[in-house]
Amino acid sequence: MAKPMEQIKWQELEVGSVVVEVGNAKEYETGTWRSEKPVVNKEQCIKCGVCWLFCPDGCIVKAPEGHFEADLTYCKGCGICAKECPVGCITMISEEE
Repeated sequence: MAKPMEQIKWQELEVGSVVVEVGNAKEYETGTWRSEKPVVNKEQCIKCGVCWLFCPDGCIVKAPEGHFEADLTYCKGCGICAKECPVGCITMISEEE
């Protein structure tokens, strides 16, 4: 079980602040790390799930309407979902927009 974020001291972090504990993604809200976020054009999405398959953080979720979108609480803004989308319906935009 991962330690709560408020209990981790900086001296305990791995070089590069890499989190090495397996299965800890839901324990830490890592969405504040990104400078860009993915935005899905829902009308263009073919609901194939390729973005979900390639997301290294497992933050892509299926929306009730059937399309996929990023859970921005955990998305780090790597852009892999946008790069791999076969129809190009995911656009990376600046976090400031």
